[in-house]
Amino acid sequence: MKKLLATCALSVMSLSVFAVEVCEGYGPQTPRDIDQLEGTNKRIFSLAPPAEQMNLCNIHFHKNAEHKAKDFSIFAGSGDFGGYKCDISTSLTAAELKKPEGEVCGGIVPGDTIEMHWVHTSCDVTPGEGLGSCLSDKCANPQLRVETQVFTVVNDANAMDFNDMDYDGTVRDGYHQAKMIPMNTGAPVEFLGSTTGPSYTQAKCSPLQVSWSVRPQCAKVDINSLAKWCESNEFNESKAHGVRQLVTDKRLLSVIN
Repeated sequence: MKKLLATCALSVMSLSVFAVEVCEGYGPQTPRDIDQLEGTNKRIFSLAPPAEQMNLCNIHFHKNAEHKAKDFSIFAGSGDFGGYKCDISTSLTAAELKKPEGEVCGGIVPGDTIEMHWVHTSCDVTPGEGLGSCLSDKCANPQLRVETQVFTVVNDANAMDFNDMDYDGTVRDGYHQAKMIPMNTGAPVEFLGSTTGPSYTQAKCSPLQVSWSVRPQCAKVDINSLAKWCESNEFNESKAHGVRQLVTDKRLLSVIN
């Protein structure tokens, strides 16, 4: 009997070693597999208004995709610069993969995948550096929305020019806006989530509430235009951010309708 109890205790200890620690009491988290629609997180908040009715407050990008979808599903590792790569990155031409002279954005090379985030806020602010630019003393609890596009970086002047998607002081209907955000890469998948980045995990959650719009298809962006943007932009962004590993526990995910 004692031997049986000891065996059972050992089995329980073994299971606890492999149990996934999940933070409790937080709202839905990001990033996620946008093809998986299920979620059981109970904290619900309203979707933010469309980006056109909010102020652009920041633009930045991550090396590799933080999110996962059918078109960006190649696992790139579990480190700070892991995440996922675009499927089209495996079928590029030699010309598209030719490295330009000099270092680009802290080490981005043709064939890399990046996930670009256009962050919007309900606060009356001017675009600037970091998430702090989305807040103000008069608006400490804004609604936030992130418009997202995953790119494969190529050396091709005929690919998308990232400077066409920059801010450059653009104002429409009284709101700060990007000059353009891709609208030909599939209907954006919209869901409730949080902020991202490698400082968060499934065990350490983000407390901020964010509405996400993630486009499900990759696009190609010219590395030369990205290099130019990293050299000079309103956001003091000069290199890629790390990724938060995919959130998979349904207790940390909202339902995608």
